[in-house]
Amino acid sequence: MAVGRETTNEATGAGREDGRQPPYLYPDYVATRLRAPKKPLIILPRTLSDTTGPAYGSGPIGELDDDLTRQHSGEPLGERIIVTGRVLDGDGRPVRGGLIEIWQANAAGRYTHKLDQHPAPLDPNFSGAGRCLTDEEGRYRFVTIKPGAYPWKNHENAWRPAHIHLSLFGSAFRSRLITQMYFPGDPLFEHDPIFQSVRDEKAQQRMISSFDLETTRPEWALGYRFDIVLEGREATPMENHR
Repeated sequence: MAVGRETTNEATGAGREDGRQPPYLYPDYVATRLRAPKKPLIILPRTLSDTTGPAYGSGPIGELDDDLTRQHSGEPLGERIIVTGRVLDGDGRPVRGGLIEIWQANAAGRYTHKLDQHPAPLDPNFSGAGRCLTDEEGRYRFVTIKPGAYPWKNHENAWRPAHIHLSLFGSAFRSRLITQMYFPGDPLFEHDPIFQSVRDEKAQQRMISSFDLETTRPEWALGYRFDIVLEGREATPMENHR
């Protein structure tokens, strides 16, 4: 989903020099060689419209939008999981009524997209997309299937770790974030240039969910917690779409 402005971190480049955010150009991530900006960015000053302009989340959210396992006539294949957490602003305050959209590969590591043609099966009962609004405490919750790893041709024998994409809107354009949530203990972390483009180890940990027994439902689904900070020094690393 396109927006007219980027977040504060995106506009200023904050966190990129010290490794807390991915740099615009990371040669091991081949796509950045073409899309990294060649000229200095123009920093847009804050205006009243940044806090009073168009906001997202006012459209109707469907009953099954946050449960990707019940959007079709049958149950999808794979390991059912629950993903939950809080969305916070740079001062630690909850972001209320923020729209979160997710998309992901299925359990076999394939997206429901015409450009994804690698030889893994599609699942007719799993489209891999959902959305919800955060509550008064900034909490969100999705039921989904744990995605599989998949090849992506960045380099020889390149595989992406299992991950879920999250797009978040706060109260204004500047508090938008697109990030990826990973799963603990994945052996592909050290081989993935997208993950490794965030060089600060503490920032890397902010991209990895944690197993949450409290969220786990007995004999039904494992729970994972993933808290998200939109701005500031502790901001969750964001994807670079330059």
